Amino acid sequence: MAATLVAGLAATALAAPAVAAAPPKPSHAATQQALDAAVAAGVPGAVAQARDGKGRWTGTAGERKGNDRFRVGSITKTFTATVLLQLQAEGRIDLDDPVEKWLPGVVSGHGHDGRGITVRQLLNHTSGIYSYTSDPAFQERVFGAGFLQHRYDTWTPKQLVDVAMAHEPDFAPGTSWNYSNTNFVLAGMVIEKVTGRSYAKAVENRIVKPLKLRATSVPGTDSRMPRPHSGAYSKLASDASGPTYDVTALNPSIAGAAGEMISDSNDLQTFYRALLKGRLLPAAELKEMTDTVRVTPELGYGLGLMQQKLSCGKEVWGHGGGIHGSSSQAVVTRDGEHSLAGNLNADWTGDSQALIEAEFCGTVPKK
Repeated sequence: MAATLVAGLAATALAAPAVAAAPPKPSHAATQQALDAAVAAGVPGAVAQARDGKGRWTGTAGERKGNDRFRVGSITKTFTATVLLQLQAEGRIDLDDPVEKWLPGVVSGHGHDGRGITVRQLLNHTSGIYSYTSDPAFQERVFGAGFLQHRYDTWTPKQLVDVAMAHEPDFAPGTSWNYSNTNFVLAGMVIEKVTGRSYAKAVENRIVKPLKLRATSVPGTDSRMPRPHSGAYSKLASDASGPTYDVTALNPSIAGAAGEMISDSNDLQTFYRALLKGRLLPAAELKEMTDTVRVTPELGYGLGLMQQKLSCGKEVWGHGGGIHGSSSQAVVTRDGEHSLAGNLNADWTGDSQALIEAEFCGTVPKK
């Protein structure tokens, strides 16, 4: 359901030697098998870290290091939503404010109307606003062969929103649910209007610095990946039989507040554990964040936060994220005690969801 952002640079041979991981503790054996299965399926490298009552475990497979940083894609959405909930707790905004109040004239055209859409509806994807990443021309330029020419282009949030405004809404506000990256680009714009500073500064000052997330950054237009990191790889096409491209370097303004951030498995767990334990939000705001819209019998979506019921009946909270050459997951139990975060550095193969089922249910991936 999380819209994956994909892309590339030049054809690359992926003949890197496998990196042996430390022998997993018995409780994490299935998670290591899920990492190995991803590499066997063609992912160049996989990494995951888990924390529970027994301590911390890190596993790798293929060309990865345990402390690799990676682009987290839509996991950024939880950071963005957390800032807006903090601002509500401070009385600086009401999530039931119409978008038009904060962004006059921005959400308009082809049936879109910011006067009838609330900030809350942006955060739980019930706004009906078209997702700019579904636009065919944008897809070709950013996710297809056009990426090689345009990978360093800068997109402003307003430009991304304008792509969406050229289409009709998916549905009337509040009448249905559909995942839209435009919602969170707008959410970032609202943060900037309320605070007078960039949403990135708000994330850094309110979350990254207080939690000492040293591997986490909001890169803006910087195309470089901080070290340590492994490569990120894509086919730049729906046909996985074509050449593989190194897509590590890119201008993440294509995602903005919907998906631009960089982190690692340790920091992501620290963030979600702190969030669910109430360290970042007052109880009232955390309750609002975890009030979900039912998407499927197994999946609910709150305010930038997903609730999953796993095959074994356990429940986890967090978010998935995809961007060029990167598929990530970060989840935690409701009590904040058992967490997992991981990443696959390819976007055409591998199942990052399998990491969650393996860690929390002991499910061994089928060969």
